[in-house]
Amino acid sequence: MAAPRSCALWSYCGRRWSRLMRCCELPGLRSSWPGGPLGARQLSQEKQATETHFGFETVSEEEKGGKVYHVFESVAKKYDVMNDMMSLGIHRIWKDLLLWKMRPFPGTQLLDVAGGTGDIAFRFLNYVRAQHKGKQKRQLRAQQNLSWEEIAKKYQNEEDPLDGSRVVVCDINKEMLKIGKQKAHARGYKAGLAWVLGDAEELPFDDDKFDVYTIAFGIRNVTHIDQALQEAHRVLKPGGRFLCLEFSQVNNPLISRLYDLYSFQVIPVLGEVIAGDWKSYQYLVESIRQFPPQEEFKEMIEDAGFEKVTYESLTSGIVAIHSGFKL
Repeated sequence: MAAPRSCALWSYCGRRWSRLMRCCELPGLRSSWPGGPLGARQLSQEKQATETHFGFETVSEEEKGGKVYHVFESVAKKYDVMNDMMSLGIHRIWKDLLLWKMRPFPGTQLLDVAGGTGDIAFRFLNYVRAQHKGKQKRQLRAQQNLSWEEIAKKYQNEEDPLDGSRVVVCDINKEMLKIGKQKAHARGYKAGLAWVLGDAEELPFDDDKFDVYTIAFGIRNVTHIDQALQEAHRVLKPGGRFLCLEFSQVNNPLISRLYDLYSFQVIPVLGEVIAGDWKSYQYLVESIRQFPPQEEFKEMIEDAGFEKVTYESLTSGIVAIHSGFKL
């Protein structure tokens, strides 16, 4: 029984040492590290620094940003319809679960990144309004001797049905924000909601500003995920919470095969039929397969400085909710 524990201990220490070395790395240290020709290592590092993936295609980092922007500019108008078709409507349940996991308190300041169409923001506003109404009802039940005039006056004097809660939707894509604003106007969302054009890797907000940071089905499209995570940590207040809803690795082999078949053979066809865009939906499917598995992404969140990081797999691992705190 001692051997497995020893291996686990060495594995844990190895991971911690690796993180420490990354954090303490000095300029020029890696280029002078023994183990191979200096020129070859420098060329390899330069190639790694300038190349990334766009789905299954290898592109430059500069090129990926433009390609991803074009994808979401192209799909923006049909984004919600395609989400329903691709997930058979289950994405709505996943987003509801994200809110229930968040459980925002009165006065919560939420930043929703890559949230252009407003799905998380609208759910947040609905949640805090429902909590406010529930509090009102409890207060009225506790004051059963009030007259109808006093009750009506109490309702009229309520200034903020959100109890000070606010949500800022930040997205890099103008078309996605445009669709989100149109939806908000059509559904009557005005108070407590702001729209900001911004990059997840360089957020246009001050340090320690938000109580909660959410990103749903967006972080896999970021060129430098580690940088986006560091930015999330920066803008959160001490005690603030990071929540990420993203596709992940399917655990069940049978479901995994069916999922692959549906993803690669059906979703691009739906994209062509409904949105007239095969290539964009082919990319979205490929980007899911390129995203790190649950444990690896958990370590990336920890490396960004978050504590108490956990994840919960949903629907046989098709998606996962990762959570962490800035302490």
